[in-house]
Amino acid sequence: MDAGDAIARLVRDEGTRVLATLIRVTGRLDLAQDAVQDAVVRALETWPRDGVPGNPRGWLLVAAKHRAVDLIRREARRPGKEAAALMFADPVPEPPDVVRDDMLRLIFTCCHPSLAAETQVALALRTLGGLSTAEVARSLLVPEPTMAKRLTRARQKITQARIPYRVPSAGELPARLAGVAATLYLIFNEGYAAGSGADLIRVSLTAEAIRLARLLAGLMPDEPTVLGLLALLLLTDARRPARVDAAGQPVLLADQDRGRWDGQAIKEGVGLTGAALRRSPEQPDPYAVQAAIAACHALAPDYAQTNWDAVISWYDVLLSVADTPVAQLNRAAAVAERDGPAAALALADAIGGLDGYPWWHATRAELLHRLGRAEQARAAYQQALALGMSEPQAGHLRRRIADLRG
Repeated sequence: MDAGDAIARLVRDEGTRVLATLIRVTGRLDLAQDAVQDAVVRALETWPRDGVPGNPRGWLLVAAKHRAVDLIRREARRPGKEAAALMFADPVPEPPDVVRDDMLRLIFTCCHPSLAAETQVALALRTLGGLSTAEVARSLLVPEPTMAKRLTRARQKITQARIPYRVPSAGELPARLAGVAATLYLIFNEGYAAGSGADLIRVSLTAEAIRLARLLAGLMPDEPTVLGLLALLLLTDARRPARVDAAGQPVLLADQDRGRWDGQAIKEGVGLTGAALRRSPEQPDPYAVQAAIAACHALAPDYAQTNWDAVISWYDVLLSVADTPVAQLNRAAAVAERDGPAAALALADAIGGLDGYPWWHATRAELLHRLGRAEQARAAYQQALALGMSEPQAGHLRRRIADLRG
């Protein structure tokens, strides 16, 4: 990554945190977004020339606050608006509340019960996860134009219904947990396997998702969803040091040096998995079940000794509590390791709703490749590439196509 890309990534990451703070302070999504966007543009214009300031987030926050004051003054049409602008310029300290972290606070706010569940997650990913509309659409398996309309309607509803950007009371937290957990999970996924760009992993996103999940666990320490989510993120992130080679190219799970995995994260994740499963004995929490699958991989001494019977059994449990096309696809990939590519391909071909998901095509391509059906494999690889992915992932698929020619 060159200096310009590094600055752009820094501005993007810090800008998201500044946005969370500014929404809390102003109570207005539209005003905060306009002000932060102006600060971001100024940073991208000046930092490459003058150097990155010692406190990038502080620089952006000050610039965004000044812009917000200007916007408030500009729209002043009645007495009191000017006073409000001046008060905002030097805000009074706020009392402590249930959710002390701005990012987690605003994720809870975006997950307001008056918004549809899929809209809650989309709005939180776009506004607070820092994902583009295209990235949000890809995460939720929705066409980008549909997602753009959904986000527009959500913002309009927030304004028209005057949904407050405030901290929910302790009693309101459980009702918003599903949306918050889904948001953190998808933020982590975008960081762990970026859907676009030059890097396979966006560590800033994975680290932020884990940090917020820890805060959530502090708020709700006995909630199986929270424990399972944190366990899943830790067990998955434990493999991160071995997922790319020196050139930044992906290293497949079968080829990873397990000595580089984070043993402390695995130990903590396995413990949290057990706690989550014990707290949901009759109907296991989906995140806890996914953590159990991740634990099967984390505890295997090497790829050849993976207990695929256990992995597939846990996928069967997962499909009984959260049957999704992506979960079916992941189960099919596990079946390929135990029963062979032909059995797995039959399962993958029977899954509906994944035509726009590049990893369905890539999985089919790999299975066809193993079966020696070169032309069909090549077509499936090319379909996956056409749907877009990060450059390291695309490079891997292009190398697999070259293997077919060989």
